[in-house]
Amino acid sequence: MTFLVILLIIWAAAAIVGFVVKGLLWLGFVGLILFVITALWLYFRGKRKEREAARD
Repeated sequence: MTFLVILLIIWAAAAIVGFVVKGLLWLGFVGLILFVITALWLYFRGKRKEREAARD
């Protein structure tokens, strides 16, 4: 879990740097896409754990 939060921070930083530096616009888009994918993965992973806990 901690690793994924660190990844979110790295992706957000990469996106910010990419949008601020003119020649690195591609880095901004890659960082943004990776941030969204990681955030969705954390969200659905949490939902699955909630469902499993409710079944027990």
